[in-house]
Amino acid sequence: MNRRSGPVVVAVKLLLTLMYGVPILWILLTSFKSSADVFSTQSSFLFRPVTTAYVEAFDGALLEALRQSVVIATGTTALVLLLAIPAAYGLARTRGWLPSLGLGLLIVLQMMPQTATVIPLFQIFGRWRLLDSTFGVILADAALLIPFATLLLRPFFRAVPPQLEEAGSIDGASVLRTFWSIVLPVARNGVFTVGTLIFLLAWGEFLYAVNFFLSPGSYPLSALLAQQVSAFGINWPGLMALAVLTSIPILVVFTATYRLLRDGLTVGAVK
Repeated sequence: MNRRSGPVVVAVKLLLTLMYGVPILWILLTSFKSSADVFSTQSSFLFRPVTTAYVEAFDGALLEALRQSVVIATGTTALVLLLAIPAAYGLARTRGWLPSLGLGLLIVLQMMPQTATVIPLFQIFGRWRLLDSTFGVILADAALLIPFATLLLRPFFRAVPPQLEEAGSIDGASVLRTFWSIVLPVARNGVFTVGTLIFLLAWGEFLYAVNFFLSPGSYPLSALLAQQVSAFGINWPGLMALAVLTSIPILVVFTATYRLLRDGLTVGAVK
C-alpha cells in the first residue's frame, strides 16, 4: 500500500505545483516584459527584461493604496477578533436551543452573498456619513467576516477542558479572569490562525472598497489593480507588476505564520 501510494502522492504534488506554479511564473515574467513583448509569441520565455512596469508602479498611488490596505486589514482583523472571540466562547460553553439557533443564524449569514449587502450597507453608511471613509470599509468587512470567524473559533474553545475553568473558579477567579488567564492562552493557536485568515481575506477585499470609497485616490491595493483595466486596453506589465508587489506582504505574513496556521487548522479540524 505504501509503495503504491508513494508515486501517487508525488504525482499529485507535481500536478499541484504545475497548476499553481506556472501561473505565478507567468505573472512574474510578464511583469518584466515591455508592452511589445507581451503579445509576441517569440518572446514567451526569452526576452530582454525591463523594469519599466516596476518604476511606474512606485508612485504616490501605490504607497497610499498600500497604507489603506494595511489599515483596512489590520482594523478588520482587530474588530472581528474583538467580537468573534467572546461570541465563539459563549457558543462553545452554553447548551440548549438558543446556541443552536445562534449557530444556524451564523451559517445562514455566512451563506449570504456579499453582493446582496452592498446596496443596504451603502444606504446605511450614507445616513451615518461613513461613505468615503476607511472606518466604513472596515465596519463592512468586519460584518461580513464575523460569522466566518465565530464558526472557526468555536471548535478551538470547545477543545479547552472545562476542568481548567473549574479549577480557576475554585481558586477564586472570576469568569472574566478565568477566560483571560486560562481559556484564551490555551486556545491562542486557534485565535492566531483565525486572525491570520481574516487578515488575508481583508487584504484582498475588493467589492466594498470600490463601492464605499467615492474617490479613487482612497482605493486599497485590490482596487488599484482593477484600475489597470480601462476602456483603452489593459496595461499587462503594469498589472502584473502591481500583482507581484501586492503579493509580497501577503507572502511575508503567510511565511511568518505558516507553521502556526498549519497546526491550528489541523487541531481545529480534529477537534
